[in-house]
Order: sequence, then C-alpha cells, then structure tokens
Amino acid sequence: MSFRRLWAVFLRYFYYATKGDQLSDLFYWPAIDIFIWGMTSLWIQHQDSHLPGVALVILTALIFWQIVWRATYEISVNILREFWDRNLLNFFATPLKPAEWMGGVMLLSLCKIVVSFLFGAFIVFFLYSLNIFNMGFVFLPYLGSLALSGWFLGFLSGGIVIYFGQRVQMLAWVVAYLFSPFSAIFYPVSALPGWGQAIAKALPMSYIFEGLREVLYQHTLGGRNLATSYLLNLLYLVLSMSFFVLMLEKSRKKGLGRLE
Repeated sequence: MSFRRLWAVFLRYFYYATKGDQLSDLFYWPAIDIFIWGMTSLWIQHQDSHLPGVALVILTALIFWQIVWRATYEISVNILREFWDRNLLNFFATPLKPAEWMGGVMLLSLCKIVVSFLFGAFIVFFLYSLNIFNMGFVFLPYLGSLALSGWFLGFLSGGIVIYFGQRVQMLAWVVAYLFSPFSAIFYPVSALPGWGQAIAKALPMSYIFEGLREVLYQHTLGGRNLATSYLLNLLYLVLSMSFFVLMLEKSRKKGLGRLE
C-alpha cells in the first residue's frame, strides 16, 4: 500500500470539501439541530424538575450521533462523487488499490469528525452554557467507537452503491438513520419493544450511548458497554470493508463504465 496514493485520495476530497457550499453541510445543519433540540430539552427540563440535566444528556447524544452520521456520509457520498463527476472508471483504472482509497477517505472523515465535534461542543456552550467536556477525556474512547460505527455503515452502503450505481444513491443519506431508532440515542434500550431490543443488542451504537449515559448520570466509565461496542465495531468494520472490496471487484468484472 502506498501512502502517497492514500494521501492523494485525501487531498482530492479535502480540496472539494473546502468549497463554500460544502462547508455549509459541515456547520449549518448541525447548528440547526442543536438549536431545535436544545430549546426542546430545556423546555422539558423546565416542565419537570425531576429530570435534572436532561438538556446536557440530549445535546451530548445529538453531538455524538453526528459523529456516526458524518463518518457514514463521508465514505458513501465520496463514492457517489465519482459517479457525479463521471470519474469512476478513470479513478479505479489507476494503480490505486481499494485499501488506499479506503484509508484516504477514513482519514478525511476523521478530520471532519473532529471539526464537527468541536463545533457542536462550542455551539452548545455558546447557546446554552452547557459544557460537554465536564465528563473529562473519558469521551475520547466513545468518540473513537462511534467513528468505527460510522465507517462500517459507510462501507456497507458504499459497497451496495459501487455495485448497483446511482439508483441506490439514497443509501448515502439514509443508512445511518435506518439504525438510529435502535441505537438508544435519546432513550435507553429498555424503552424499545422486545423485538427492537434484540436488534439494539446487535448494534454497537446502543452500547455506546448507554455507556455515555452512565458517564453523565453515574460518573463511571461504563467500561463494559464500551468494550462491547469496540468488539462489535471491529467485527463489523472488517466484514463491511471486505464486503466493499468484494462488491468493487464484482463491479469491475461487470464493467465500471456501465455505472456512469
């Protein structure tokens, strides 16, 4: 694997991401979500004094969910970008290896995840004087696990897109939200019906958000939930990356030109 080619992939998408219309996607929608959910959670907290800190819990969950969505979005949408630019055939006709493309996109998404997270934390503090960093650096392993979740979802949807083409491009935007009802973002897994809890237990995201609530409410690391999330994430990431490479090779054999 060549780091130069990996870095070239990173730069290709990085330069595109610095355009004005792309920056609005990075900052505008998260700010709107934080404003709406922040006002809603503050109203709930004022209505029921038995729910202390509900605003901080909801807004923290919202910011952390943006990590999953951002990581998924960067992988699947950058595949689509090659379709839109009619560059897919040229791109994968080069000596570029799948692992180099995947590494470059993951590096870009990691940079944008950090920017998105810091921006969200700043907006929450600026609008509501709530500091999500009060939990200390314990949030870092949760942040890493969420990035892994987003990547495996991104490679899953990207593998489908690279094989079937633009007719399934909606997966780039919706795949993360297909799993969000079972990810226990704003409510515990126990709030779901029995069949929903079974799905939630198979998803690493549910363990992450359950662990985060332990950190915020009980001031403990939530180590068991965190460890389970990493085990599931690593398993799913290996499987989804293998699936992506398999779909790419199958698509190459059929001819990538058919997709443009």
